[in-house]
Amino acid sequence: MKSAVETLNPTRVRLTVEVPFEELKPSLDAAYKKINEQVTVPGFRKGKIPARVIDQRFGRGAVLEEAINDALPKFYTDAVNEGELNVLGQPDVDITEFNDGDELKFTAEVDIRPTIEIPDFSGIEVVVDAVEVSDEDVEKSLEQLRDRFASTTPVERPAADGDVVVVDLEASVDGKVLDDGVASGVSYTIGSGQLLDGIDEAVIGLEKGGSATFTSELKGGTAEGQQATVKVDVTDVQERELPALDDEFAQLASEFDTLEELREDSRTRLERMKSYDQATQAQEKVLDALIELIEVPIPEKLLQDEIGTRVHNLEHHQFPQMGLTWDSYLEAEGKTREEYDADLEQQAVKGIKTQFILDELVNKEKLSVNQEELTEHLMRRAATSGMTPDQFAQAVVEGGQVPILVGEVARGKALAVVVEAAKVTDTNGEVVDLADEDEDEDASGGETVEPAAADAVADGEPEATEKA
Repeated sequence: MKSAVETLNPTRVRLTVEVPFEELKPSLDAAYKKINEQVTVPGFRKGKIPARVIDQRFGRGAVLEEAINDALPKFYTDAVNEGELNVLGQPDVDITEFNDGDELKFTAEVDIRPTIEIPDFSGIEVVVDAVEVSDEDVEKSLEQLRDRFASTTPVERPAADGDVVVVDLEASVDGKVLDDGVASGVSYTIGSGQLLDGIDEAVIGLEKGGSATFTSELKGGTAEGQQATVKVDVTDVQERELPALDDEFAQLASEFDTLEELREDSRTRLERMKSYDQATQAQEKVLDALIELIEVPIPEKLLQDEIGTRVHNLEHHQFPQMGLTWDSYLEAEGKTREEYDADLEQQAVKGIKTQFILDELVNKEKLSVNQEELTEHLMRRAATSGMTPDQFAQAVVEGGQVPILVGEVARGKALAVVVEAAKVTDTNGEVVDLADEDEDEDASGGETVEPAAADAVADGEPEATEKA
């Protein structure tokens, strides 16, 4: 076999391959064997039909076609390896010349990873938010905790904002009650926005036993997206009562004996959260600065595939789960479809550049991933997926996704190398030492910057993996 590589552009090549006919013999033998196992010819046992009989009965062309289909992947892979190419996706193959007994000639056009030069990135400087926790932040945190321990008491008065009402609902479209539009005993906190649009205005002012109707767009069910007339009957009105903010509450809501201890713990937790947010912000800004330093050609087919995948996930996974349509989604985003498509392309381009650059850094820095790092990353990914670690691990293994997780961790380590080399200051002009923050957070059981980087580069990136 002979092969040659022609560079069409920085991200695409054309392979020209010539295969002598004798090198097709193993595939021809396999083709005859396969056909032998599939057909029956009177006078011959199955699997024992001579090649000449198969040629006479089914045509030599059918055998040659089967042989070529079997042989092409191998010869293509050999040509890729011979050319030392890092290919992306599947090739476009064209058989340019082939006659029985003569050599096979074909071309294969395929995207490749572009050659990337990593410049000196030690001069990157970014500014991030300072870690500041105010007294107001602490009090807000305590108020949220109080809200979780609120109790309710039935009242004989009209419902007001913040009350809990128990309601029966009946939705109708064009005067017909929907089979899946009836619900009883639904508890709803007025003002929470967690039910139908328009229900707050309908129930405020109603007492127990009161009724009202309102119009709302249905967010799910058989009439999703349609305007419905909704009848609401209030069967109970309950007033929410917050517990007093004192030592007794601290003992109820935490392991602390005093309110002051709970308040101090809340401050510590908020500082830890803001430190983690600061580290994540540093990673994002450093990554943006790194991307700006490097020219990265984008394979057009890879980009279109990535955009298509993201749109497919929206339409077939996220929209059904959230009860959205394109119209409602775009309205919530405050964008036209054209604006959304432009933003999506920009995000896809950034994702592809990020992967190419960090993969090159992994190779340059000779970074590897150990079992402990992979397990830690898997545990975090499982938590965000809503699956148990065992379920997530099983899904990853069965789906052949282990290399993807390894790549995510390796890229996270590459990004951590760049962040460590960069100068990071906060808005107060103070230098942020993320390495020190890692040690502090490790000691307190928090996240480290490096795993956070792995999660950051795992979010929304394409898998531009090599395929041969």
